[in-house]
Amino acid sequence: MRTLYKFLVMSSVLIFSACDNDLDQFPTNIDSAESLEEYSGVLNAAYYYQLASATPMAVMGDFRADNALMLEAPYTEFDEYDSGLVGMEDQFFGPFYTALYKSILSANNVITNSTDATEVAEARFLRGLSYFKLVRVFGDVTINTSATPSSDDGFNLARQPVSTVYNDVIIPDFEAAIAVLGSSSNGRASKMAAQGMLGKAYVQMGNFGAAEPHLAAVVNGADGAGISLQANFAEIFGASYDLNSEIIYATQVSSSIQSEYGFSEFWSWSGGLDTKSLEPLDLSLAAAFDASPGDLRRAVTIDTSLLASPKFPQTDGPDHDWIELRLADVILLHAEAMNENGASAEDVLDLLDPIRARAGVPALDHTVLTSQSMVRQAIQDERRLELAFEGQRWFDLVRTGTVDAAMGETIDSKYHLFPIPNSEVLSSFGVITQNDGY
Repeated sequence: MRTLYKFLVMSSVLIFSACDNDLDQFPTNIDSAESLEEYSGVLNAAYYYQLASATPMAVMGDFRADNALMLEAPYTEFDEYDSGLVGMEDQFFGPFYTALYKSILSANNVITNSTDATEVAEARFLRGLSYFKLVRVFGDVTINTSATPSSDDGFNLARQPVSTVYNDVIIPDFEAAIAVLGSSSNGRASKMAAQGMLGKAYVQMGNFGAAEPHLAAVVNGADGAGISLQANFAEIFGASYDLNSEIIYATQVSSSIQSEYGFSEFWSWSGGLDTKSLEPLDLSLAAAFDASPGDLRRAVTIDTSLLASPKFPQTDGPDHDWIELRLADVILLHAEAMNENGASAEDVLDLLDPIRARAGVPALDHTVLTSQSMVRQAIQDERRLELAFEGQRWFDLVRTGTVDAAMGETIDSKYHLFPIPNSEVLSSFGVITQNDGY
């Protein structure tokens, strides 16, 4: 039987109950879906399954790009742009794919069955987030919005176009979450998180006109929601600073919660603790910091003696949350949208000033950076230094069309995407197709 279809059908009757802690998401009991009267446990399962997507996203975002390097074959395929990445299915693409479809199925159960409007809104946020991650990584993907998918009901395994996934699922789900959720997050989905992710999704689509008002709403509403830039860049990262004022949304990680992901986690990869890449730092990133003298983000982000990143301190590794969205990211996206929509260079660059002031570097010279293209490059450079080792770089390069310039070589665009797990292609008898080039 087709793997994804079989998984979706079988899993639809396995609903996990809630635990004592609101976000203690490891499922402890199994019950049949039809016997449930409340769905908080199912919602917690949707949150829980996001855990296994964090490390694959971190590796794809930085090791595929010019921030980090793999040193041991076959992992070096991340730095080569050919069909070789299919060999990484078991450790990266397979767990990522499976985890997100599990989260989607749990979310579907809540959306279909719960009578609690907040639960439904949180589930729609998580489903939108899951599909946003999937399309950024794989492009076209299978859409399932049913709690009990069945071919008898018209469920179709075939991959749907990216535009359809955005227009039929991602955008409506984030909009639905915005309409119901409050601004305060308490570690869960919120209006600010949904609005920020919707703006980010529109930027990914290249629809800057639609993106700008949502990003502006987050930036302008941040204070009222208790969201602000941390005064000290170092105090954004590490277990001691989880859910700090800058975090709009994070997938919460705890050593007390067993993750389904059974390999080295993101903090091990960036810190050089996995033998496949003991010195992961790409010197291109060090050079980028060299061009920003006095930048306080450097010591937090890279260690050129160890050729690694201390951004997520290793001592607290199993308790680091994975940051999905923080205020500096939204500010930079807002600046980008304004620039692409024709705002003045001065107005756009003003947005970057607080981020650069925190980094201990002077404001960009408004009398020099006067053209849209110059401001565009300045924003891209700022995003690299601000967000390195947070799983953003590769996806920024792809959406801005700057992969070749950054990597110093001509890379076929078919390798901008990652391979669909071959197990899905084979078990679906080709209904789920492989990405071109793999």
